[in-house]
Amino acid sequence: MISLEHSYGPLITNVQRAMSLLIKEIKAKSILSKTGIPGAHYSINPYTGCSHGCRYCYASFMKRFTNHSEPWGSFVDVKINAPDILKRQIKKSRKGTIVISSVTDPYQPLEVRYELTRKCLEELLPYQFSVDILTKSPLVHRDIDLFKQFKEIEVGITITTDEERIRKIFEPKAPPVDARIRTIKKLCEARIRTYVFIGPLLPLIPEVLCEKLAEYVDYVFIDRMNYITKTRSLYKKYKFEKWLNREYQDNIVARLKKGFRGKKVNVC
Repeated sequence: MISLEHSYGPLITNVQRAMSLLIKEIKAKSILSKTGIPGAHYSINPYTGCSHGCRYCYASFMKRFTNHSEPWGSFVDVKINAPDILKRQIKKSRKGTIVISSVTDPYQPLEVRYELTRKCLEELLPYQFSVDILTKSPLVHRDIDLFKQFKEIEVGITITTDEERIRKIFEPKAPPVDARIRTIKKLCEARIRTYVFIGPLLPLIPEVLCEKLAEYVDYVFIDRMNYITKTRSLYKKYKFEKWLNREYQDNIVARLKKGFRGKKVNVC
């Protein structure tokens, strides 16, 4: 296993210093949940809450079920018994595709300390369920040794813009764009099936992003900003209003599709 403290020490330290984070260790009753996500049967969320604090995050609805009054991005509940619960549940579950994760980032900085995502993957290995991982974090490459032991696995990295200044506005505590691109490259070099999720679509230069990513991904998902009420004030403050215009978005999406398909990358 790669030492993340050695490989990403400065990045992890900077992210942790930037946040005032309430951490609560809890015991979950269930960890393998049925999901309505297209193409998946189950989801695993080792954490509730996410320290990345993305301003548009749809998963903030989870506050309704956790008794947290703190702002989204300022708390994380750590399901310390997740691997043990999964070990029991997986034995009784029909084989299918598992998404890790649907309402949190499974490789947020606390994963360095708790290793819940890694331990859950270890529990899944003997059963060879198909696994789909989505994250914004370079920490994911720590587990390449495990990924290589799965017959069916793919790892997606969310990259919503090519510009770091835009990332800082909308994803203030998430890893830098370049760090995510380097992670995609490492996964590709390890021959792990990879994809990029461009969602939500933030201000970017389509051709620049295509050029940076196309060599390393098998396919790309594109999604628009679906939670305007969360972000409208940011678009107004930074004069990004045109990015909320449907016709303008259509043009950007068309340029992205053209760029990736020109590089023979599938676009969904």
